[in-house]
Amino acid sequence: MCSQPNIASTAFLIADPARANMLMALVAGRALPAGELAYAAGVTAQTASTHLAKLLDGGLVTVEAEGRHRYYRLSGAHVALVLENLAAIVPAGEVRRRPLGRDAQNLRFARCCYDHLAGQVGVAVTQALQQRGFIVAAQDKRFDVTAAGLDWFGHIGLDMNQLRATRRGIARQCLDWTERQHHLAGPLGVQFMSALCTNGWMRRVNASRVVQVTPAGWAGLKAELGIEGRLGALTQEA
Repeated sequence: MCSQPNIASTAFLIADPARANMLMALVAGRALPAGELAYAAGVTAQTASTHLAKLLDGGLVTVEAEGRHRYYRLSGAHVALVLENLAAIVPAGEVRRRPLGRDAQNLRFARCCYDHLAGQVGVAVTQALQQRGFIVAAQDKRFDVTAAGLDWFGHIGLDMNQLRATRRGIARQCLDWTERQHHLAGPLGVQFMSALCTNGWMRRVNASRVVQVTPAGWAGLKAELGIEGRLGALTQEA
């Protein structure tokens, strides 16, 4: 009897283009009905139902009934992490690509990675936190929060005493699939994203993974972390 995990069956489920599109549509962390997932995958409602049944059986998604409607979501952040890491795998060498459209540019610039900030803005913020000594890269793809970091996160509204570390720690490094660099994830990343939205620095776009930086957010990012920017271009003070 084989004692190895059955990676092949999970890989098979993700490998289908329609199912992969459904899963990526759920990376934003929101629950979506089958109709929206069928549209994202470019398939009929009947075909989508078949795909979703397989994803449910494979443990990649969960479903919640609300009246006559059924809403699907990823079964956890661990699935989002796998999808983001797979998306970061690219062939060696330069690959010619078409110029990004506006929607793709927005998604690359700032987006939510399941429940934390990603994209160019997410990476820039993470690097600024490191440069200011608020977080420090540690082993096993973790970030340690320094004493100065505890004070700073508390200053912008996080209750650090309420954070509960997972088996992977309170903060971890998540490889950004568009930038090929790490951004902040884990319980700290989740609450940090929540605080940015509560403070009015960021806003999530409905029915999208896109995150917008508000005028107040740009002012706050400049004052607190030395980050200035606009779509496609960021500058950062040392």
